[in-house]
Amino acid sequence: MKITVIGTGYVGLVTGTCLADSGQDVTCLDIDEGKIERLNAGEIPIYEPGLTELVTRNHAAKRLTFTTDYAASIPSARCVFIAVGTPQGDDGSANLSGLWAVVETIAPLLAENAIVVIKSTVPVGTNRKTAARLAELTGRNVDVASNPEFLKEGAAIDDFTKPDRIVVGVDRPEVAEVLKNIHKPFLRNEHPFLAMGWESAEMTKYVANCMLATKISFINEMANLCEHVGADVNEVRRGIGHDARIGFKFLFPGVGYGGSCFPKDVRALIRVADDNDMTCRMLAAVDEVNDVQKHVLGEKLYRYFDGDLSGKTIAVWGLAFKPRTDDIREAPALVLIDRLLSEGASVRVHDPVAMKNVKAVLGDKVAFCEHHYDAAEGADAVAICTEWNEYRMPDWEFLRHKMKNCAIFDGRNLFDPAAMRDLGIWYTGIGLAGDDMATPTT
Repeated sequence: MKITVIGTGYVGLVTGTCLADSGQDVTCLDIDEGKIERLNAGEIPIYEPGLTELVTRNHAAKRLTFTTDYAASIPSARCVFIAVGTPQGDDGSANLSGLWAVVETIAPLLAENAIVVIKSTVPVGTNRKTAARLAELTGRNVDVASNPEFLKEGAAIDDFTKPDRIVVGVDRPEVAEVLKNIHKPFLRNEHPFLAMGWESAEMTKYVANCMLATKISFINEMANLCEHVGADVNEVRRGIGHDARIGFKFLFPGVGYGGSCFPKDVRALIRVADDNDMTCRMLAAVDEVNDVQKHVLGEKLYRYFDGDLSGKTIAVWGLAFKPRTDDIREAPALVLIDRLLSEGASVRVHDPVAMKNVKAVLGDKVAFCEHHYDAAEGADAVAICTEWNEYRMPDWEFLRHKMKNCAIFDGRNLFDPAAMRDLGIWYTGIGLAGDDMATPTT
């Protein structure tokens, strides 16, 4: 089957590449000529483990091609996947200008039996509006389907090829069968293929992300409370995680969630509720708790240095919002760095893959270091914002010699406080018993 994927961002490139690797004939289309030139030259614009190898192999086999030419890639496509960005607008709603521009462009080029598949995260009702607009533009009914993605950055290849489930929203069962056939190679282990209505599929995407964001904000707020009452959130987490109704996933306290999905989708669903004369009080609280949590390490550092960070050198380990990605969108590390710089501190940073993206934002405001030990050189403290594996087993004796003052502010609870005390290292984490560096409440 011939498939065209419009948009070569994170979702589009992973989708197109994985479909091509299953034997499909896939064209990835983008209006960014520079990006297409780089892809054709073998340069991958995003960091995602395993993606470079898959793109290279399938491009060489001519199952995966890259173009900017709508006229050459749309008319022959049985399925056209739309995977363009839907960034957050000023009012919190999703900005669909990119999607509507694509709909207008492809309408006169679509084959009679083409299926337009919306992969982008879109507000409830968008697929129905797309079908109506395509009918206006073409004078016929065009099949439209929702196929929301559930990809985790850093594990996207496995998530696509070994999904928990595949969700599609359709208005005709025949369309669902076509999409099921496309995804058949990924359903061999009895993963469910869930066909439902357009609105239900759209809502499923938002509700899934908002549920996960809620778990993160919940455990973060409980961690803050643990610090105030003398409990240890790690013990509490184990105490509740063994309850089968709760589980351990997304119950790791930290410095807040970031990335391209959770913040945007929580706010978008709040906006959907507002537009329907409802108030999503819980989601508003989730968003507020997350914003506060991003200030935890900055507040702890401020208190540790008695309200005077000027002239202090702080090493920040981890810049991406999570490991195994170079995505820094809404990353907690950037909030911390802004606070440190505003307080007059010098900042030295390290991240295995995200430093290029941070440099594009901060320029020479911070020192970029090739190794996390280099970032700690002469530092008064180390703040850990991302739980990269290379940070988990540091040589503490070596660090003690490198740093001016060996104080560790662990935003991901990587280390055992008792073991750190035995090493004679000053240490604070998130929600740990006996920690007097309690987090902010407002």
